[in-house]
Formats: sequence, structure tokens, C-alpha cells
Amino acid sequence: MGPVTGTRPSGDARPAEEEPASPDAPSGPKQARSRVTRRHLLEAAVACLAEQGWAGSTVAVVAERAGVSRGAAQYHFPTREDLFTAAVAYVSEERSAALRDLFQAGPAARPVVVEAIVDLYTGALFRAALQLWVAASNEEQLRPQVTELEARVGRETHRIAVELLGADESVPGVRETVQGLLDMARGLGLANVLTDDTARRARVVAQWSRILDAALG
Repeated sequence: MGPVTGTRPSGDARPAEEEPASPDAPSGPKQARSRVTRRHLLEAAVACLAEQGWAGSTVAVVAERAGVSRGAAQYHFPTREDLFTAAVAYVSEERSAALRDLFQAGPAARPVVVEAIVDLYTGALFRAALQLWVAASNEEQLRPQVTELEARVGRETHRIAVELLGADESVPGVRETVQGLLDMARGLGLANVLTDDTARRARVVAQWSRILDAALG
């Protein structure tokens, strides 16, 4: 990710949005630069978590990858915990939005929906989230934020799954069936962390599609 536009007089190519604005300066461009900087930091934090794990993902490392100063990073996220929980939340929300966008017309063929849901639990986002969960299990300061994040993302993903599958949760057992799909998808994502699980994942997706057809009607 390239550096954000806007440099300091010294020639240090770092965004200057953390510097105090003059009273007469227009706020629009400054706010836009700030949003760009924040997004770059969040994306860089997720990439660092996925590639280097919690121990190797310091604020300084993330700031360098994002092309911003450490001061800019701390301006947006005062603590390391704030940065990484916000990063995983941001990308989770982006992926959920992308999933909804794939099915704007409403419920689709169940194999397609199941495959799309499973895709949410593979790749860099899941690896980053996994690193965050492991860190939270040992970091008392981080655990409440990650627990809250996981609960919120889980509720949103469940809601989207119900909508896309056309599931009626007033029918006994349907809610548990949908949650079972999400738990299965998370398990497939975990298996994919160490090895390429594409072939087995395709067979499991096909079988779960048949299970859902039988359970949901």
C-alpha cells in the first residue's frame, strides 16, 4: 500500500493529518486524508497479523507497511489493542458487505451460498482473526475487545446466512442447522491454515448443501 498524499516540510513522506489544523483550513480534504490513512492502517494491520502473527505485528511495523508515521498510527489508534481489533472488525464488515452484494436479488442456490460463506473463513482475514484470538487467550487487556468483536461478527454473519439461505428460524432446528454451517465453515478455515484444503472443502460444501436442502426444505 502506498503512502497517503500529504508530506511534511522536512520531506518525510508521511501523512500530516495528525498535525493540528489551522482555524482557517478547510476540513474536507483533511478529513478525507484522515480516512485514507485510517483505512491503510487497518488493512496493513490485518496483513501483518496474517503474515507475522501477533508477536511480530507491532504498531511500528504496521505503520511502516501502511506508509505512515508511527505518530499517525497512534493518533488514530492510541493502543495496539485498539488497532488490531479495529482492523479485524473493519475487514470482517467489508467481507460481510461483499457477501451481501453477491446476492442482492435475495436467496440464491444453496451450493453457491454455502461456498460463499465458507470463503469468509479462508484467506488472510481468517488467519488474522485466528492470531488475534490466540493473543486474546493470553492477553487480559485484549480479551474483552476480541470477545465483543467475535460476538458481533458472529451475529451479523448468522443473520446474513439466514437471509441468503431463505431459512425460516421459527421452524425447530433451523437456527441450529444454520449455526452448524457457520461452525463447519470456521473449521474448514482452520484446516486451511496449515495446508491447502481446497479439494476436501469442495466435497464438504457439496454435502452441506444437500444437508441444508433436506433440513430447510
